[in-house]
Amino acid sequence: MAKLYIVPTPIGNLDDITLRAVEVLRRVDFVLAEDTRTTSFLLKHLGIEQRLRSHHKFNEHATAQLVAETIAAGRDAALVSDAGTPGISDPGFLLVRTCVEAGIEVETLPGATACIPALVQSGFPCDRFCFEGFLPQKKGRAKRLQALADEERTMIFYESPYRVVKCLEQLAELFGPERRVSVSRELTKKFEQTLRGTIAEVLDRFRASEPRGEFVLVVEGKSRERRGSGGEAPAEE
Repeated sequence: MAKLYIVPTPIGNLDDITLRAVEVLRRVDFVLAEDTRTTSFLLKHLGIEQRLRSHHKFNEHATAQLVAETIAAGRDAALVSDAGTPGISDPGFLLVRTCVEAGIEVETLPGATACIPALVQSGFPCDRFCFEGFLPQKKGRAKRLQALADEERTMIFYESPYRVVKCLEQLAELFGPERRVSVSRELTKKFEQTLRGTIAEVLDRFRASEPRGEFVLVVEGKSRERRGSGGEAPAEE
């Protein structure tokens, strides 16, 4: 039977694609791309000629069933996003669910994603963490952060350069300016940078210098010593 392959693509450095991903992209019948221009550039770099179909957040509801039917008819497909692993803050979930419900096998390749390198190099605990992706741009943003104020696990957020200062300001207000944060930008690219410190310290850096690139914010969880009223740690269960 034909399959749907979920294929991660590099988040910056094109050499980060795996040999297995290259092999799958070469042999599938067609590739579903978030932006066909971006994927065309990658495939040209890899020396791959492949038929591309557009599959993005604006058309996935209309095309998911048709794609699933095409795969069920015997044609292998690969789903890629512009960068990283499809489905992680990118289109992919709806198509995967449609294929699973139709009994179509889905095979996901391991590969690039921005959240894990940012987490590991933050210096915060990696054994337990929560991934929040992009916060709502307007409605529900403060409510989401307020719900996380007492989260003990390390937290990971994605943010654009246009809202990273606002995000840090909200974190300082709701989590406290002394909570530690690690902010990575342009991961795997030429101007990759990670800033670490308290939220207040990192916020001052970005207020002084205009943020550029795509950002991953890794925030330390709230320590048990700071939970509850009166500074008392909750009793162990």
